[in-house]
Amino acid sequence: MKPFTVHQGLVAPMDRENVDTDAIIPKQFLKSIRKTGFGQNLFDEWRYLDAGYPGQDPASRKPNPDFVLNQPRYQGASILLARKNFGCGSSREHAPWALDQYGFRAIIAPSFADIFFNNSFKNGLLPIVLSEAQVDQLFNEALAFPGYRLTVDLERQVIVRPQGEEIAFEVQAFRRYCLLNGFDDIGLTLRHADKIKAFEPSGWRPSPGWPAPSTPESQGGPPPCPTKIPSQEPS
Repeated sequence: MKPFTVHQGLVAPMDRENVDTDAIIPKQFLKSIRKTGFGQNLFDEWRYLDAGYPGQDPASRKPNPDFVLNQPRYQGASILLARKNFGCGSSREHAPWALDQYGFRAIIAPSFADIFFNNSFKNGLLPIVLSEAQVDQLFNEALAFPGYRLTVDLERQVIVRPQGEEIAFEVQAFRRYCLLNGFDDIGLTLRHADKIKAFEPSGWRPSPGWPAPSTPESQGGPPPCPTKIPSQEPS
């Protein structure tokens, strides 16, 4: 996972509440067994005028000129500005994958759906919660000034506006540590790779005094069913 320390990027304002995961990446694109290739179908039903399907050539599609990400001034945006309850709906991890693979590194909103919020951190995407008043101010500025950019400093936990003013935000310490170092769940485990390799040849043996595994009989219950059913031939 790519570390997140300080990121400066163009802001794209998506002025919609309750953007759900099916809007972020529609269900027909979840059939893929790969973890890549979802960025081209991000917000597919809003981004294109024709119906999308897996394996389709993006060059053959009909873009919706009114959709924010298709407008020239927002091309190359890497910070998404959104409204409340972003990422609601089904708990598909493909949603943060699609946002990340499109090129977004951070999402700023007044609130996020819990599962989407957790999945974002696990996939290198930084969701930032600000008050509705602060988000409104950023929307107004992003819409008023073409090329509007923000700097997200995770080390200092601040957003720096173009004028130099800073907006503080909160991130749980462990999540901040993982993002700063680029650790997903596998990366966290691999920090102990040497210890794992040293342990594997030895196998696992219970320590002295380790209690014996319990069985239904030892707990006063009935014995387990036989694995082989006795013959029922008549006598």
